[in-house]
Amino acid sequence: MTRGLETKFSQSSQLREKSHATIPGGAHTYSKGDDQFPEQAPGFILRGKGCHVWDVDGNEFIEYGMGLRSVTLGHAYESVVEAAHQQMLRGCNFTRPAKIEVDYAEDLLTVLGNADMVKFAKNGSDVTTAAVKLARAYTGRDLVAVCEDHPFFSVDDWFIGHTQLNAGIPQAIRELTISFRYNDLESVKSLFERHKNQIACVILEPATAEEPRNDFLLRLKERCDAEGSLLILDEMITGFRWHLSGAQAVYGVVPHLATFGKAMANGFALAALAGKRDIMELGGLHHSRERVFLLSTTHGAETHALAAASETLNIYRRCNVIEHLYRQGERLRSGIAQVISRHGVEEHFAVIGRACNLIYMTKDGAGQRSQPFRTLFLQEMIRGGVIAPSFVVSFSHSDKAIDRTVDACDKALGVYAKALHDGVDKHLVGRAVRPVDRKFN
Repeated sequence: MTRGLETKFSQSSQLREKSHATIPGGAHTYSKGDDQFPEQAPGFILRGKGCHVWDVDGNEFIEYGMGLRSVTLGHAYESVVEAAHQQMLRGCNFTRPAKIEVDYAEDLLTVLGNADMVKFAKNGSDVTTAAVKLARAYTGRDLVAVCEDHPFFSVDDWFIGHTQLNAGIPQAIRELTISFRYNDLESVKSLFERHKNQIACVILEPATAEEPRNDFLLRLKERCDAEGSLLILDEMITGFRWHLSGAQAVYGVVPHLATFGKAMANGFALAALAGKRDIMELGGLHHSRERVFLLSTTHGAETHALAAASETLNIYRRCNVIEHLYRQGERLRSGIAQVISRHGVEEHFAVIGRACNLIYMTKDGAGQRSQPFRTLFLQEMIRGGVIAPSFVVSFSHSDKAIDRTVDACDKALGVYAKALHDGVDKHLVGRAVRPVDRKFN
């Protein structure tokens, strides 16, 4: 493994010029873009295996985040790849539905428990937007209430129009989305009072690094029921990570609709909208109400992705995957806590969240959240052979990988501590990373 200051990224630098000439932003996902990583970072990955990746310059890294949390078992997980391969040999897309669509739908609904019907698509934006459309059709209302503390729900106008990145979205669309605060039932109550009989749905993640307090989710569902609105839980991240049946099983809340994706198929493109029959059936053929054009995607139920998802689910059941995620996350958290204490940076660096979904906070000498210090930490972890935009573990993160990560963190926080003393600019190579959600470049 190439480590330290001698790490070279010449091939990445050359490829970066081509990528920005052919792809807006240089990447097809904004959170994978150059502005999200230090200048001294691998620009392009060539291959991955387990929790390790190799870039185009031949550098090897332990990776966290794992495809934006979509690769929960590990890169190129053999039985999942083989299941997809065998299915591709039979064909991946036909003029009529494939049998595997029904088989996996039944299996998934058995696991989820709280839903009666499911519709597949390729990404999270597809299914969250479908959920919003369904809620509007079911209730006959227009407004959508989103949790402003949760960063992302969809690339579509109903959500992006509510962010700073609202260029190209008509004002009339922007005004149809309103917001509330997580764990703040009064902010929800206020919305319903100001917009009586106008709110079609309330959408949020069940939890992020902040857990629900005082039965917030249960009380939110009760409020939605009383107001005639639908509760939509976005389980893109929490699904297949908090619990096999989703975070809703952990918190004991039954939403009207829920969306899943990411970890469903270990990186293969698949997402799902699941919900109660009387709502979901509006997108079907067996009702007399006005039809809803719910989801109709050419590639939404490609057979190889469903085969990968089916095998992923089998592995979860056989191997207690979620228990492993919690266990390895706790091992990582504990090791980093010791490192934080050793360097005396408790007020400036913290690992937060559930063990299965750890993130970290970086603060400057004044105790303020700091992008330059985040960049410095990323830079030093990369020098130590670890790509860590988060500390989200996978089933492939072994004890050895965790311990090596803690060692890299020890060195990185040593530099971090020095930067707190004599200035981050003396240690940071190049510009700082910037938030995706910003008005101008």
